[in-house]
Amino acid sequence: MVPTLRSALWLGFFSLILVAWIVMYAMSTGMGLDLLGRPDSFGQAMRAMDPAMEMSMPMARFGPLAAMWATMMAAMMLPTMVPTLRSYQDLMHSATGTQAGWLGVLLGYFAMWLLFALLIASVQMVLLHGGVIDMLGIARSRWVAAALLLAVGLFQFTRTKEICHGVCHSPMMYFLGNWQQGFTGGVRMGLTLGSYCVGCCWGMMALGFVGGVMNLAWMGLATLFMVLEKLPQIGHRIIKPMGFLLILAAVGVAGWPVISGG
Repeated sequence: MVPTLRSALWLGFFSLILVAWIVMYAMSTGMGLDLLGRPDSFGQAMRAMDPAMEMSMPMARFGPLAAMWATMMAAMMLPTMVPTLRSYQDLMHSATGTQAGWLGVLLGYFAMWLLFALLIASVQMVLLHGGVIDMLGIARSRWVAAALLLAVGLFQFTRTKEICHGVCHSPMMYFLGNWQQGFTGGVRMGLTLGSYCVGCCWGMMALGFVGGVMNLAWMGLATLFMVLEKLPQIGHRIIKPMGFLLILAAVGVAGWPVISGG
């Protein structure tokens, strides 16, 4: 890859991530929410003056909700793709990789997360109209929140998590065993890598229903964890500790006694 073009592609990549975070912040503040996804003083005042404002929020309609989730995928998941894109770039000198293939991997990967965005937006609409979550995407029952925390915590110990994380954690090994040439080949590899990444990280996205899907603090912490999870030095070491933390959080949210008779 020509150095100037390579720099331009990376600049565009990181600019997209920055824009996605700016858009999420603008959406949050535009709805009168604070960094935790709760109505701030302005938002509370507006709702008090106009109760109908609640049902006019973007998250009450599938189109804006899907667009919000798609933007969230760009903000949270593209940073986790840096090791994958770096691995492809490293192979461009020794294999038949091209800048078009690099873009193909990126597009294929993100396409899978866009499909996930449509799926989870549909789930949110069902949960909203079923009264399981409120307009901000927060579980109305502590039992629902606890069950979700427990499910994601237990998932950290499953074979599925291990397999999916193994591919995400070692993209170089995937490329060496599944190399395809050109833009089309890059898209195909990106789609496969994206599907493994969805299988690895869906739980972090689902946890938005615990604290609110517009909770920027949760978004930042989840993104940090998923980035660390893919680092070769520490990635394998933090999966199970996170599982234990989520299980403990489930216990705390549900109010279950940790010690019998407590």
